[in-house]
Amino acid sequence: MTIIPGLALALLLAISGQYLSTFIGTTVIGLAKSPVSGIMLAILLGIVMRNTIALPNIFEPGIRFGLVRVLRVGIVLLGIRLSFGELGAVGLQSLPVIIGTVTSALLIVTYLTRKLGLSRRLGTLIAVGTSVCGATAIVAMAPTIHATDEEVSYSVACVTLFGIIAMLVYPFAAHWFFDANPFTAGLFLGTAVHETAQVAGAGMAYQQYYGAVQALDVATVTKLIRNLGMLVIIPVIAVIYHRSSDAQDVLPRWWTMVPLFVVGFACMSLLRTVGDRGDMAFGVIPAETWIVLVANIKDAAELCLTVAMAAVGLGTSIKGLLSIGGKPLAMGLVAALLVGGVSATLISVLY
Repeated sequence: MTIIPGLALALLLAISGQYLSTFIGTTVIGLAKSPVSGIMLAILLGIVMRNTIALPNIFEPGIRFGLVRVLRVGIVLLGIRLSFGELGAVGLQSLPVIIGTVTSALLIVTYLTRKLGLSRRLGTLIAVGTSVCGATAIVAMAPTIHATDEEVSYSVACVTLFGIIAMLVYPFAAHWFFDANPFTAGLFLGTAVHETAQVAGAGMAYQQYYGAVQALDVATVTKLIRNLGMLVIIPVIAVIYHRSSDAQDVLPRWWTMVPLFVVGFACMSLLRTVGDRGDMAFGVIPAETWIVLVANIKDAAELCLTVAMAAVGLGTSIKGLLSIGGKPLAMGLVAALLVGGVSATLISVLY
C-alpha cells in the first residue's frame, strides 16, 4: 500500500499531460491534432513538481515503483506490437549501428576520461552507462571494477541528466535529420538515448508528434538488443581491468545481466506471432476478438509507459544532478554527444 500515493501522483500527471496536450492543441491553437506531446508534458510536469515542491517521503516508494516496475510492464506489453519476424528483422538491421556506437563510446570515452584526470573506474562507468544500458549497466559494472559509491553516483547522474535532455530534444532532431523516416529515426533514438525509460519516452513522443508508430517499435527493439550487450561487454571490460591491476576478479553471473523485461518483450512478440496465425487465434479465440485484445494490450502498454514517464520527471532532481562537479558533467556531455554523433553518422552511411 506504500506505493499508492506516489503511483497515484504519477498517474495524475500522466492524465494531466494528455489533457493539456489536447487543450493546447485544439482549444488554444485550434488545430485538429495537438503539436504538443502529452508524454513530454507529463515529464516536464513531474520535473517542475519535483524541483519546486518539497514532496513528502510518502510519495517516494510509488514514484520508484512507477519508474521501475510499471515501466518494465509497459515494455513487456509493447512486444505485442511486433511479430517475431518483424522483431528479428529490426534486430538484424540495428546491429551494425549498435556495435559501432557502443565500441566508439567505450574506446573514446575511456581515453578522454584519463585526459581529464578522472579516475579510470569513473571513466569506465560513464562509458558503459552511456553506450550500453544506462544506470543498469553502471550498477552491473561497478562491483567488477571495485568502483566506489561516489563514482557510481556520479556516473548515474551523468547518464540521467544527458539522457533526459536527449529524450526531450532528439525526437525533433531525428525527424529533421532523417527526413521524417520513422525507421531511421527510431534506430537513432534506440542507439543515441541512454536509458531504456528515456528511449521509450523519446519513441512515444516521436509517435505522438509525427504519427509514426514504427519509430517507437524500432527504438524499443534496438534498445533492448543494445541492453543485451551487457552479456559481452561487462565481462570483457572486467577481465581487461583486472589484468592490468592487482584486483581480484568479481564477475557477475551471466543470467543476472539479462533484463527480464527483454525476455518478456520477446515472449509477447511470440504470442502475437502465434495468435495471428489462422482464422482462430490459438485455435479458440475468434480473429475479431484477437484484434480487439491486441489493441487493448497496446493501449495498456502506452498507459504504463506514460505513467512511467511522469515518474521519470518526479524522480529528477536538477539540483542533485548539477552537484556532481564540472569534470564528470563535461565527460557526460562529451559521451552523450559522441554516441549521438556516431549513431547519426552510421545511420546516414548505412541506410
